[in-house]
Amino acid sequence: MFLPSSNPNESVFGWNYFAKQTITTPALVSWINVTNKGAHKFMRSTGEKGLDHVHGNSYVHGVVKTAISMNTGELRGAALEKALAQRLRELLVNVAWLKDWKVASEPLPDARGYDFRAILPLSGGKPVELWVVCKANPRSYQIPLIRTKDDPVPHGKRLNPVWVFAAPHLSPRMTQLCQAHGWSWFDLAGNCHLSVPDAFQLERTGQQPIRRPPKPGANLSTPEAARVLRALLATDNAGREWTQRDLQLHAQPHVSIGLINKVVRHLHDEAFVEDLSAGGFKMRAPLELLTAWREAYRFDRHQRRSYFTLLQGRRLTEALAKLDSTTGGHAAYASFSAADFQAPHVRQPKTWLYVGSEWEDSFREVAEAKLVDSGENLVVFLPEDNGVFYLQDGGTIGEPRLSCTNPVQTYVDLFHCGGRGQEAAEALLAQNLKRAWKTRGLL
Repeated sequence: MFLPSSNPNESVFGWNYFAKQTITTPALVSWINVTNKGAHKFMRSTGEKGLDHVHGNSYVHGVVKTAISMNTGELRGAALEKALAQRLRELLVNVAWLKDWKVASEPLPDARGYDFRAILPLSGGKPVELWVVCKANPRSYQIPLIRTKDDPVPHGKRLNPVWVFAAPHLSPRMTQLCQAHGWSWFDLAGNCHLSVPDAFQLERTGQQPIRRPPKPGANLSTPEAARVLRALLATDNAGREWTQRDLQLHAQPHVSIGLINKVVRHLHDEAFVEDLSAGGFKMRAPLELLTAWREAYRFDRHQRRSYFTLLQGRRLTEALAKLDSTTGGHAAYASFSAADFQAPHVRQPKTWLYVGSEWEDSFREVAEAKLVDSGENLVVFLPEDNGVFYLQDGGTIGEPRLSCTNPVQTYVDLFHCGGRGQEAAEALLAQNLKRAWKTRGLL
């Protein structure tokens, strides 16, 4: 176990340090709070007296949050490898029972495919090696390509190395891909997921980048980007092979071919789409792409109106059905009301709608509705962008009702609309979207 200096102005290992560490073994659970001004330890033990007694056959899991100050500037090549090697040393110190390890930065043959390694002696005399690949500007496609096989070692023996991806900054998508491909990872800020099977797992999260991360290739929160994402994610298009021109036709209202190219390049860099050998591309990770759009989506940009009507039940349904022809498709059930048709889960008394702003007067007329300050039973959104009406769900033939937003639009709206919206969104994802993507072989 390490403790900080008693000097409040002195940092540990060059860090401005605050840590909270949780370590679990079959015999010991401890909570350790460490600050530069002192230490407070709260321990419940069933036989062991400290971390030094934890041996290599135990499984140790650590979750550490730190604040780190480090001036690196723009690092590349040998300077980047040196900085990342030093950061790895500082991370491994957290595994208190691990002794006599070393980070070896000597030059290695290019054929091995990694930049430096750490040698960790575990119990039983069998070492484990961390093979670290350093990238100044990491790209998602680099992860599966680097790790082709575990290289042979002298005397005919083989190691089972732990591959580690390291960079100045790793985006949430990159860390997700690392773990999906069996890679550990860390960055210069000290965020990490280092997992050595049957030995330890060390995680740090929440550290701000020590230098400004590169700007993403495209901003997924814009209305124009949303038009592209709806077309890719819509279950009617699942499994489709695209060209950029085809995608432009679907990204409605109109999106320039230049923006299509920008968004597609960004999605390719993030491994959301993949190139096809015959040309074009297709979506490869619908759940991850939907999550990325959900996090970027700005539901608050739609204008909300509170209305009240005396129409109920069948009379209201029939009245709203007239909006389909009246507005030319610029009205739709939204959020909870759309989910009632697409994946019923949460019951609530209000009717939720999208209505194009130019058709608000027509809506008031057919619904016999008036604006109210309280007591609403119609929740109407005037959309920031008419892309919300893309590929509406019209239900079954002979079902006289207003169309619903496409399920992917319903999902992101539900997730952000409050109340039990997130619960309803997860039900829609499970009952509707995942089933459709699985049918098309995307899951």
